[in-house]
Amino acid sequence: MIADSPCGSLVPTINGQQAFVPDALPRQIDLGLDLVRQLVDATDAVGRLAGVGETIQNPRLLIAPFLRREAVLSSRIEGTEASLSDVFQYEATGKQDPSRLRPGDVAEVVNYVRALEYGLDRVNQLPISVRLLNEVHAILLEDVRGGDRRPGELRTTQVWTGSAGTPIEDARYIPPPSNLLRDLLFDWELFVNNSSQLPPLIQCALMHYQIEAIHPYLDGNGRIGRLLIGLFLCEKRILPTPLLYLSAYFERARQRYYDELFRVSLTGDWEAWLLYFLEGVAEQARDALNRARTVRTLHDQYRQLLQERRDTGNGFRLLDGLFDSPIMTVSLATRLLEVSTAGARGVLDRLVDAGILTYDTNSWPRLYFASDLIAAIEAPQSR
Repeated sequence: MIADSPCGSLVPTINGQQAFVPDALPRQIDLGLDLVRQLVDATDAVGRLAGVGETIQNPRLLIAPFLRREAVLSSRIEGTEASLSDVFQYEATGKQDPSRLRPGDVAEVVNYVRALEYGLDRVNQLPISVRLLNEVHAILLEDVRGGDRRPGELRTTQVWTGSAGTPIEDARYIPPPSNLLRDLLFDWELFVNNSSQLPPLIQCALMHYQIEAIHPYLDGNGRIGRLLIGLFLCEKRILPTPLLYLSAYFERARQRYYDELFRVSLTGDWEAWLLYFLEGVAEQARDALNRARTVRTLHDQYRQLLQERRDTGNGFRLLDGLFDSPIMTVSLATRLLEVSTAGARGVLDRLVDAGILTYDTNSWPRLYFASDLIAAIEAPQSR
């Protein structure tokens, strides 16, 4: 039973139930041989990915598609069904497919993109902290599902986890009462920001577990916890470019993800959690490296093609813009290039003639697709 947990304690909460209060995070952990091996593997994979981020001339070519893929997969863990193509189309037109998606599905993913972009910029001025979490959380839940559940504010009532409508008596996990949040988050802030003898990837894994165990908000806790991984890796300069995200790893077997988090609270077995987390870091770093190389090669091939066709500067500018927005409209191209509608249409048509873009004749406004780029970003992960 969780009552016997060596890394936390139970305290009374509403309806005669017991809430779990995690202990302060350990500042030192004995690393067994298996854990050392996994840490070396993960560190090596991240280092190789960091090398790509340092050498690419225009990191935005990789940042935008990778960030949106993370937003899709992290939101999918919480029940959204939007695809990456849905997001690109929504960003181009402001609309989602009403026949296939619930109202607000794509908007939730787009909010995740906005929140993560904001956080990545904000960590240059503000350390990872409750203040930063609140700012990011407010963007995450703005005008979407959960938007009525105090976005940007720590909860003041008890919450619990379980399927929709589950009463607290049947909850799988009951996080700390709200009156204990400040002290718990104060220690969490100290752990994240003070010099640590722990390797950064170990520190990141512990940080993620703890914020999920604390569950500081009425809604959006899972997404905030996963979003924090990317912020941590960039804020600590582990990666120069935000290319590594773990939601694909968590989403592929989401019940195991929940089970591994719960097992720490139940048993205090940090090693099992760390092995799981580091396995994901290594796997996703290698996947990101392969995708980055594919995307970069595609960009180089397209540039070469435009050079051979002696295209104008606007052709090259629009090509770069496609890596931000692989689904394009005339209106979007007009804003991007700061040209007339006719001028933007002419550039789009030249990229169609070059085989870089295709278009849907039945859509309005007409949608132009960088199909090979979308396929490279969305491709199933090789294992």
